[in-house]
Amino acid sequence: MTTQTKTLALIGALATALSATATMASAEGAQEKCFGVALAGENGCQAGPGTTCAGTSKVDYQGNAWTLVPEGTCLTMELPATMDGHARMGSLEALDRDLPMDS
Repeated sequence: MTTQTKTLALIGALATALSATATMASAEGAQEKCFGVALAGENGCQAGPGTTCAGTSKVDYQGNAWTLVPEGTCLTMELPATMDGHARMGSLEALDRDLPMDS
């Protein structure tokens, strides 16, 4: 095999590997922000008043704190009920429930 043939074969193999990796990442990587499902300190950025960025939510299921979840799962996630028995659900927009007392 000539050097040119080896180089072309290597380039082809590399292009195939990169293409397969990109396809798998795009299929698995579709995510969306889901508010009200993160545990305290496990939120993504912009958690609302009383927080500064990622990991700064103060209570479990804080309504104005979000985390990334697989696309299409936010509204169907099962969460524990509130202390008074009301059902909790995730939301694609910030919620006014389970906010820290100092907000």
